[in-house]
Amino acid sequence: MDILIEELDGGLWVAALEKKKIQGLEFDPPTEEVRWGSIYWARVARIDKAQDAAFVNLDGDNIGILYNADVRIKEKKGFAKGGEREIGKVLQPGQMVAVQAKSGFLSLDPDEPFAKADGKAPRVSMNIVLPGRYIIYAPMEGENRVSQRIRDKAMRKQMQAMLDSLEGSKGCILRAAGANTQTDMLMRESKILHAAWEQMQQFLTGDSPQLIMHGPDAIQRTLGDQASRRISRIEVTTMDHFQMAEEWCDIYAPDLVTKIKPVEIPQGRRDFGLFEHAGIVGQIEALLAPYTVLGSGATLIIQETAALTLIDVNTAADNRGHLAVNLDAAKELARQLRLRNMGGAFMIDFLRMKDKAEKEKLEKVLDDAFNEDPCTVQIHGWTHTGFMEVTRQRRTPPLAERFESIKAEG
Repeated sequence: MDILIEELDGGLWVAALEKKKIQGLEFDPPTEEVRWGSIYWARVARIDKAQDAAFVNLDGDNIGILYNADVRIKEKKGFAKGGEREIGKVLQPGQMVAVQAKSGFLSLDPDEPFAKADGKAPRVSMNIVLPGRYIIYAPMEGENRVSQRIRDKAMRKQMQAMLDSLEGSKGCILRAAGANTQTDMLMRESKILHAAWEQMQQFLTGDSPQLIMHGPDAIQRTLGDQASRRISRIEVTTMDHFQMAEEWCDIYAPDLVTKIKPVEIPQGRRDFGLFEHAGIVGQIEALLAPYTVLGSGATLIIQETAALTLIDVNTAADNRGHLAVNLDAAKELARQLRLRNMGGAFMIDFLRMKDKAEKEKLEKVLDDAFNEDPCTVQIHGWTHTGFMEVTRQRRTPPLAERFESIKAEG
């Protein structure tokens, strides 16, 4: 796999390529007010009894919403989850709390700092986590555990045994990429993340809301998401990007430092010069269209509504049979949702199949395809009307929304 790091209109773009085809795409627009994963020392602004939530001032400019389920209460034995009591009995206006952004926030109107496409404040949580390459450190969780994204029972048992062998480590969540990693590397990363958390404590004081630490940028998210793959090259065209990649790799992925390669290309200083040289600009532009064409000629029609997204599988010129078309469509739609970074509920209208065995085969292929997604995806099964129901919980705003924010700023 090759990682390409680019810049356009002040925004940071990172593409992960496998055989010249985009498999991962991350983008940090300059209009980003709150980045997913950022940690704030925030002030409770007001309590909303109707939502059982608190609105918190993050940095003097942005407001986040903290639901009761995301509250963490410090007790003698550790931290307890919120929800047992009304949030107004746990938090009070003016109180200072440490929170982490669980969703991104974009300003679509430069004159309105709180503007956002759906009008919602970014969701925050007091259950702070620090992501590494193989481990996510959750200081408010007392036990080590395996990521919920790993569903294979045998694999979970093996990985839990690895975690149990980490002496003195608590609150570590082992990511899928850590399945075949040596224990000493996991221990090293655990210590790094624990030290970062301890160092952060000195900044969680005072009565002024402020940003304490930015969440992972597009480079860090991509390298973390692709940690289980063999990365051949990390290509950059500027020293700034070289230093950004090197800084993260020095800490979490020393084996990748030598993979970072400055690339000289014609008109390399021009925005998107590296992406143009790699021939992937067309692939990115296609992600903004309401459809995608499969190699066999079949198409996926993607229709977004306020409540959910409908995806229709159309045979077009593909005459191979419904199951064959559906299997190809399943792999591609999983890739499309990942690259477009779409979230929420999806209803997928696959082509009609002969029997239960074909449906089960399709579900297996779809499940395997979604395992490539760094975000949580759940397959809920078939509805009575024959649709496949899927939900995806994204981290950052959708690609289309992030791209639209650049146009609005311009």
